Amino acid sequence: MDDESISKYSLSYLPRDLTSGLVVFLVALPLCLGIALASGAPLFSGLLAGIIGGIVVGSISGSQTSVSGPAAGLTAIVIAQIATLGSFEAFLLAVMLGGFIQIGLGIVRAGSLSAFFPSSVIKGLLAAIGVILILKQIPHVFGHDTDPEGEMSFTQPDEQNTFSEIFTLFAGDIHFGAAVVGLLSILLLVFWGRIKFLKNSVVPGPLVVVLMGVGLHVLFQQFGKPWAIGTSHLVQIPVAKSASDLASYLRFPDFSQWANPAIYFAAVTIAIVASLETLLNLEAVDKLDHEKRDSPPSRELVAQGVGNVISGLVGGLPVTSVIVRGSVNVLAGAKTKRSTIFHGILLLTSVAILPVYLNMIPLAALAAILLVTGFKLASPELFRQMWQEGRYQFLPFLITLLSIVFTDLLTGILIGLGVSVLFILNSSLRQPIRRVVETHLGGDILHIELANQVSFLNRAALDRLFNAAKRGTHMLIDATDTDYIDPDILSLIRDYKSKIGPTRGVSVSLRGFRTRYQLHDEILFADYSTRELKDRATPEQILEILREGNRRFHTGNRLSRDLGSQVYATATEQNPMAVVLSCIDSRVPAELVLDLGIGDIFSVRVAGNVIGNKSLGSIEYGVVVAGVKLVFVLGHTHCGAVISTVELLAGSKNSTHTTDCPHLDSIVEELEPCVDHQLCQGLHRMNSADQETFMDDVARKNVIRSVQEILARSEVIRNLSDAGKVLVVGALYDVKSGKMEFLMDEPAK
Repeated sequence: MDDESISKYSLSYLPRDLTSGLVVFLVALPLCLGIALASGAPLFSGLLAGIIGGIVVGSISGSQTSVSGPAAGLTAIVIAQIATLGSFEAFLLAVMLGGFIQIGLGIVRAGSLSAFFPSSVIKGLLAAIGVILILKQIPHVFGHDTDPEGEMSFTQPDEQNTFSEIFTLFAGDIHFGAAVVGLLSILLLVFWGRIKFLKNSVVPGPLVVVLMGVGLHVLFQQFGKPWAIGTSHLVQIPVAKSASDLASYLRFPDFSQWANPAIYFAAVTIAIVASLETLLNLEAVDKLDHEKRDSPPSRELVAQGVGNVISGLVGGLPVTSVIVRGSVNVLAGAKTKRSTIFHGILLLTSVAILPVYLNMIPLAALAAILLVTGFKLASPELFRQMWQEGRYQFLPFLITLLSIVFTDLLTGILIGLGVSVLFILNSSLRQPIRRVVETHLGGDILHIELANQVSFLNRAALDRLFNAAKRGTHMLIDATDTDYIDPDILSLIRDYKSKIGPTRGVSVSLRGFRTRYQLHDEILFADYSTRELKDRATPEQILEILREGNRRFHTGNRLSRDLGSQVYATATEQNPMAVVLSCIDSRVPAELVLDLGIGDIFSVRVAGNVIGNKSLGSIEYGVVVAGVKLVFVLGHTHCGAVISTVELLAGSKNSTHTTDCPHLDSIVEELEPCVDHQLCQGLHRMNSADQETFMDDVARKNVIRSVQEILARSEVIRNLSDAGKVLVVGALYDVKSGKMEFLMDEPAK
């Protein structure tokens, strides 16, 4: 076992896992019973599904936080299929067969489809569950328990809906004893979550709430009406008097129905819906997980399939991963799946040994736990985050939320997915590619970056872009980051490159297409400095290329270059367009901060970008022998050479004695004329901001001086400058922003 696995199952997690499992058990108990009641199935079938979901599915699952059991999203399907098949036993056969289908889906790795679920739908699901928990639990908190716990649909079995159920409270349908338990439970949970030592204690707040609820129930029994909490407001686990009595609760599939086609239709329906709900809930719980772990979805389908096979065999409801229990598990602090398994063991124990005592728990206390969980899921921060991400995230999120709240879990999810697909299609049709106009040495290039997946849906938008290209356009179609291109798109690109484009005066270059597409890399424009481009360009045009290059660099829009082809193309000759004199500082590599390619410049680097005989000789070689048309002096802020020089001068120190570097004197001597000695003497009295400003001003003056020194000390460069054949200019690079300040718009004379 690797270190991560050892850490994952560390015994130090055991107390937190056990307390989390206890909290999930307390919440799952009424939910299992309520979902069975709402589904028109035996109450015991809900408990069996919860036990199997906890112990069996929890043991096989690769998720550390997901909790499985009977799901509210399947309630309508269970009701419909029991009615269609004619008996609960026939339905159990369909559940078992649906489990085998899920195992098959897991084996063929159908769980990978979960990667395509939009995050807006997942977050909409979380928020919707939070809103539903709040709305559905309000009546239970006040003792109005006509609608079963765990029933999540808008239209309810008691002929009310989510909102009308709440309005019945205003008509006075409140149980005083239950309401006291519910309200005190909410206050206790809020208080518990805000006191640090209580929140981090081993004893979970929900357990204290349940114990308090049981105590108040016992106390109120002494008061009589209207305080005494009756059976209808308590957990109601079927009580078996003996082992044989307990065994009588088990129901078995009706195998005589194996030839009934309706059984197989029901099995497919259960498998597909349960798998969809599982994958969505799995993604949602993973988003809540504080450890940010990814659960293997295909393994989860296998685990759910095994769970449904066993559940169908012994009389349980279908199981899925359930977001309510999973979110309670995460928020209770679970670290590993031991909490899930422990909750299943507690459910089994409650059925076999402790039903009488658990039936003393008021539903109002459990409703308070779910209501507070709902507030955590539907937090204002989540709504704020989705709003800030723009309408293409917020609208699917909001529509998913409202659809789930006003219909049911399954219908709402399907609506949310449908809306997200429409938004994705709309986005793809409007802008399926990234379109950037780039300034290269040979002119502007329309750079089209194809998306990772380019389908037939993108054909119309790409065709419009091709038709909009004007005569003389140079177009680069870039498939470097593309994994799949539809044959229709490939045909469109081939026709445009070989026939339509040339006819319209548009030259088309290609890059990054895979070998199987039979579209080979071909660059028809100059991506690096050539002799023809250098001879044709003016010094002012080259300066503008450098300006534009730095603008791209500091805004994060650097050109996509094929450096490999540039290496090959410049192997036999070089035709740089400029000489750049820069500092040796590691933060200012000239080709990078000017967004240039291989072979575009001669780079001369010396500490402090000062002028010495050797650096000047290198510059003269570039100008006179190589024929460059621009000399560019590039200084930078927070320059180490400048800072050291200023500090030496401020302390009246000698560089050789101070640094043991005898050759630094030549650099200090070149920088010293740029320092105001009077201000320098007060350096130690300046605050850090003023010191930084003073140093950067010296660096700026040094760039200007270096430009002047080049022209003053090199007659040949001065003559070419006077003739307008060469520009000598300077710039100061800001190491914090990446932006350059061009210090001379005109050449220094």
